Amino acid sequence: MTRIAKGGKAVYGASIGVLMLDARFPRIPGDIGNAGTWPFPVHYRVVLGASPERVVRQRASGLGNAFLDAARDLVAIGCDGITTNCGFLSLIQSDLADTVGVPVATSSLMQYPMIQAMLPPARRVGVLTISAESLTEQHLEAAGVPLDAPVVGTDELGGEFTRVLLGNKERLDVDAAERDLLQATDTLLHRHPNIGAILLECTNMTPYSAVIADRTRLPVFDMYGFISWFQMGLKPRRFG
Repeated sequence: MTRIAKGGKAVYGASIGVLMLDARFPRIPGDIGNAGTWPFPVHYRVVLGASPERVVRQRASGLGNAFLDAARDLVAIGCDGITTNCGFLSLIQSDLADTVGVPVATSSLMQYPMIQAMLPPARRVGVLTISAESLTEQHLEAAGVPLDAPVVGTDELGGEFTRVLLGNKERLDVDAAERDLLQATDTLLHRHPNIGAILLECTNMTPYSAVIADRTRLPVFDMYGFISWFQMGLKPRRFG
């Protein structure tokens, strides 16, 4: 039997393209921007000028075309799907999907409706974000999140996690960042005792998912799980 290989791409073997912020803070294992996080290969493209401050606190002002161009480049070299490394980029979900012609998953927040549907009616999905102050109704609507969703931000603590990431610092005290995440989790559950699952908006929170789950005994959903699911749709496992 003759085997025929088909071309059409410049690069093969990586289905997902990741649009990256222009940042210098540490990306520890579990972070979407650490290539060792993934059990499958991905392509990266840094969007120059897209600092954490500009994307999170300034709503990616003036960066729309830069993100669209970077996404087009990733698709042109062979990516079958596009994601980003910041949940606040839900604002450009529609524009990206309209432009690139492949599936797009900009934000972990997009999981919210599915998670809520799995819970008992009296339970809610609680959201942890890097900046509750900056997470607007427009961000939530773009990701399909109810406007009354329970949300707590690590920015309320004034601690290590938000300071380093939004300040784009090059040194991170991982233990202090973990304490920030656990404190924010405690605040979320204190304010909203009916939480049945936790959704991490920030892609940089994934390294702390396990300790949050241990602390709360609740399911925790993050960007790693979302993109792993996304990858399985783009490249389903073959059985037999």
